[in-house]
Amino acid sequence: MAYRIGEGCIGCGTCASNCPVPCIEVGEPYKIDESSCIGCGTCAEGCPVGCIKEAED
Repeated sequence: MAYRIGEGCIGCGTCASNCPVPCIEVGEPYKIDESSCIGCGTCAEGCPVGCIKEAED
């Protein structure tokens, strides 16, 4: 299942630098390309504010 970045993102870049697929678009706000996401959860594990969750749809 793909992941999604929710509200609360502080733009630290940890998720993008840890992603093995590079599917995270840096910007305001950061976004995950859900079609490229392999669902490994590395981004969520490293997020210091816990704003990355599994996409529900």
